[in-house]
Amino acid sequence: MATNPADTASLPVSIDDVYAAHARIRDAIVRTPTLISKTLSEMTGATVFLKFENLQFTAAYKERGALNTLLQLSPEARAKGVIAASAGNHAQGLAYHANRLGIPATIVMPRTTPTVKVTQTEGHKAKVVLEGDTFDAAYAHARVLEAECGFTFVHPFDDPRVIAGQGTVAVEMLEDVPSLDTLLIPIGGGGLISGNSVVARAADHPIERNLEEAVSLLLQIEKTVVEGAGAAGLAALMAYPERFKGRTVGIVLCGGNIDTRLLANVLLRDLARSGRLARLRVRLQDQPGALYNVARIFDAQRVNIIEVYHQRIFTSLPAKGLITDIECEARDRDHLNRLIAALREGGFETSMVEQA
Repeated sequence: MATNPADTASLPVSIDDVYAAHARIRDAIVRTPTLISKTLSEMTGATVFLKFENLQFTAAYKERGALNTLLQLSPEARAKGVIAASAGNHAQGLAYHANRLGIPATIVMPRTTPTVKVTQTEGHKAKVVLEGDTFDAAYAHARVLEAECGFTFVHPFDDPRVIAGQGTVAVEMLEDVPSLDTLLIPIGGGGLISGNSVVARAADHPIERNLEEAVSLLLQIEKTVVEGAGAAGLAALMAYPERFKGRTVGIVLCGGNIDTRLLANVLLRDLARSGRLARLRVRLQDQPGALYNVARIFDAQRVNIIEVYHQRIFTSLPAKGLITDIECEARDRDHLNRLIAALREGGFETSMVEQA
């Protein structure tokens, strides 16, 4: 939808700023693909295109705004160096491009920052300072060092140069897919949505479980890893499909930096929610053949047994009673429900344990 130029004249970032940023940075960033997802399109009723910003060198779009800022520094500012407060993608994006350009970089992080993020940032030759237990404390210390050392502070989102750089995501999406009529943009600090909104307004054409499900779907369907924020656009589409049905939707997968243990938990929880992975608690009589008879039912229903846990001592059942927890793998929720029904029909008291 076209907009009257007078409506945007007072904004700190214009479409020309975004185009200039793109010309400035495009040779030093990855031109990530914008690809249609046929499976997600069929699932949601929209025509879904994904912008794979998790394929940037630092696995996030943040380096666009950081680089656009660095390239506009004076020689004096470059020599003194830059500073930022960040424990995430902004830190790595700024550190990577500062190192590439020969600009000293200091990153202030909270002391609670995971070691892997500190190590990754130091790997780009940045000096990491750990200060405070919160982002606000780290941010305040960074501003102190800025004043004391003459550094240039590079804000993760509240800077016109950063916003213009982030807006280049939409420029590329619309170049690749001019038919896009809707953009789904995750909002954190607001830099990405601000920059992309500038581009969208100038164009000439018209939740926790949801995040986990979106992360899992992208890995299963598109074979791509994204962090929670990176999957927020898809999560919104899945939560409110009626709002986007029939539209041609562009979703920015804005980052892929997710802790591997967290990713494993997300995938396991999603398998549990879908009924493909479950733990069943079965009450048995403590006598020969009891577990064998249960296993026969699993075999008859073609459900795979992963682990079996016996509980004889710490139970309120009578001395001859036995609780067995069985972790199993089914095809889907209906398959699992058929197994539970068969166990109960066989005389075994059965319940779900730790259902997500």
